[in-house]
Amino acid sequence: MDRVADPIAAPPMVSARTSISRGELIGFAVLLAVLIFAPAFVYPMSLMKSLCFALFACAFNLLLGYVGLLSFGHALFFGWASYVCAHAAKVWGLTPEVAILLGMLTGTAFGSIVGALAIRRQGIYFAMITLALAQMMFFFAVQTPFTHGEDGIQAVPRGRLFGLIDLNDQMNMYVTVVVIFLAGFLLIYRIIHSPFGEVLKAIRENEPRAISLGYKTDRYKLVAFVLSATLAGLAGATKAIVFQLASLTDVDWPMSGEVILMTLVGGLGTVFGPVVGAFVIITMQDNLAQAGRWVMVIQGMIFVVCVLLFRRGIIGELAQLLRTKL
Repeated sequence: MDRVADPIAAPPMVSARTSISRGELIGFAVLLAVLIFAPAFVYPMSLMKSLCFALFACAFNLLLGYVGLLSFGHALFFGWASYVCAHAAKVWGLTPEVAILLGMLTGTAFGSIVGALAIRRQGIYFAMITLALAQMMFFFAVQTPFTHGEDGIQAVPRGRLFGLIDLNDQMNMYVTVVVIFLAGFLLIYRIIHSPFGEVLKAIRENEPRAISLGYKTDRYKLVAFVLSATLAGLAGATKAIVFQLASLTDVDWPMSGEVILMTLVGGLGTVFGPVVGAFVIITMQDNLAQAGRWVMVIQGMIFVVCVLLFRRGIIGELAQLLRTKL
């Protein structure tokens, strides 16, 4: 009797890498140094915004960069997690950690539903299904009372973390966001370097071969989709607490476009690329805020330049340059 492959084990064609490369160690050291010393030079609110979007971009990169699935609807998970977290903190009076957890679980729930509907399609059909479902939920957010329509949920209380730490203090809030970001980032790092992550890469490179070896690729893709949606929800919920606001901007389709741009600018399929891309885009938006709607035009130009000249993104091109010189 033929042996059927375990759906959670690594495929025979790949092996999980357990060691950390020298480049990754340097990257981790630089990241930690930036997180520690940046508050002395940069406004903490700007840093916290960048970290929330960096986690969002890393979550999206898990799906596109390592599975090869392009979702145009990730704002659904980010935005609705933000709404639920804000509502739980303001109306229900829950503590911030519980509100953030509820927001993250909202991302998980929506990810399970959307993933189950979209995962059997590929390419443009998958992208269009995610976009259609996200837009459907956007119009629902416009109409449903608890989101307060165009006003959004404002004046969300930050409260006390675990009843002890006052998050109204900027540094306490910053440290909390850093811990949440690092937890999500390290979880993604562990996923992509685990046997499960090797299967995802194999599916990205050659799905028919993975299927021929006995792997139920739809299950892997669904789990990856739900994990990505969960972490996107964690980012959205954290942003709601940081800015004390949940609005239609978080759930609208341009938000999905922004996270795609961040991932591509930083480096698709790289560990640190989405983080760099998020910081670059957020910094650009903050510095060009006076340009109004022209910011979108400038972002589009940057996207075109990256596609034409820096197809690997900032980190991807840097890594390629170092490999060439070494």
